[in-house]
Amino acid sequence: MPQVLFAVLMCIACLLVPFALAKIMGYNIGEAAGLLAGSQTISAVIGVADDTINQLSISATDKTANINIIPVAYAVTYIFGTAGSAWLLSSIGPKMLGGIDYVRKACKELEAQMGTNDEANQPGFMPASQLVLFRAFKVENKWFEGGKSVSELEKYIEEEGKTLFVERIRRDKEIKDPAPDFLLQPGDEVVLSGRRENVIGEEYWIGEEVNDSEILNFPAEVLPVMITKKTYAGSTINQLKKQDSMHGVSVKSITRAGVAIPVLGETKLDAGDMVEVVGMKKDVEKAAAALGYIDRPTNQTDMIFVGLGILLGGIVGALTLRIGGIPISLSTSGGALIAGLVFGWLRSQHPTFGRIPEPAIWILNNVGLNMFIAVVGITAGPSFVTGFKQVGISLFIVGTLATAIPLIIGLLMGKYLFKFHPALILGCTAGARTTTAALGAIQDEVQSQTPSLGYTITYAIGNTLLIIWGVVIVLLMS
Repeated sequence: MPQVLFAVLMCIACLLVPFALAKIMGYNIGEAAGLLAGSQTISAVIGVADDTINQLSISATDKTANINIIPVAYAVTYIFGTAGSAWLLSSIGPKMLGGIDYVRKACKELEAQMGTNDEANQPGFMPASQLVLFRAFKVENKWFEGGKSVSELEKYIEEEGKTLFVERIRRDKEIKDPAPDFLLQPGDEVVLSGRRENVIGEEYWIGEEVNDSEILNFPAEVLPVMITKKTYAGSTINQLKKQDSMHGVSVKSITRAGVAIPVLGETKLDAGDMVEVVGMKKDVEKAAAALGYIDRPTNQTDMIFVGLGILLGGIVGALTLRIGGIPISLSTSGGALIAGLVFGWLRSQHPTFGRIPEPAIWILNNVGLNMFIAVVGITAGPSFVTGFKQVGISLFIVGTLATAIPLIIGLLMGKYLFKFHPALILGCTAGARTTTAALGAIQDEVQSQTPSLGYTITYAIGNTLLIIWGVVIVLLMS
């Protein structure tokens, strides 16, 4: 919630600063809308402002003139809006927060607390340390003389502060699946599974580790499960491990809102967390059914879900509400955005539908946006030179101020009002301004991925409000 409030306050600054500058400079409606769109790098404002201007009670000539100047003002101010934001947040931002060395150190400390290693999640990389292990040991300790059951062994290990499971047993030449009451004898071979920190060192008291390819040759399944059952939301990992449904299963990783969080005993699970569980197929599926929804990876996009969202968003956006004779509308683009937010929330609550693979989202986001900007540029091309002569170099300077002032306000708010961690201040400021290029520059400069922790929530808020501001600034200027 503090990040939500931060994003709302900063978005208000992102509206008021361009509006005030437009009033001071005597800009018309189109120039003000273009200034907002370019300086805040929110291209969807162009479409929203176009639709809103077309609904104003002004002459057709004035509508055309205002609409034609929007992309010109956008193009002039967008240059610093993008590059300037990246430079200001990556170079000036850390200095305002205590210096680059201080911010880098703080980010490394946060990384250690979170247990993140983002590089290992990139394509072409894998973590060198396997988090869940399966190891075979020969039973040699005198503790097993006279026979100890599988359940006794697992209970003894648990009393030592660890969680391990017996997965397979070899007696002589026969391989058996373990039953809780099966008695282990010296000379048997057992396969233990668990998280790496629990498995390491067990050979010192059980017996020698053996490289038995036959007993270790069995399929272990990794299943991503979204926590949807209220029973487990709010539970810690330690509490989860005590559930009967989790027997034989280890938690490999936890991802919350796309960010990996450490798997520690007191780590609390939230509804919507994506948990990877590892173990034998029957054990894993039993645990997954108890936790929530199995979200198996797929290359297929739920096109009915996507199409329905666009349809309903278009219908809502096409509706116009008149207040005091002033038409207010989200426009089709704004309506589609609102529908996307609602449908995204529904997907998080009921993950049985609406899956869209990440590569498909990337294509829709980048190709769709670039095509939109290209069409805007082609349409405005003939009047660009004339329009640039009209707005002059002063618009570039005004755009620089409209970009920089809200960013500085955001940095100061994060430091003194909200008292965020430096990484969160930088990420929240970039997110509220929806400037992904700045996030990349920040991460490169501070040598850490932790600023992304403040980016996701604020980006969602900023992406919504900044588009709605396209309607608001037209109404304010008219």
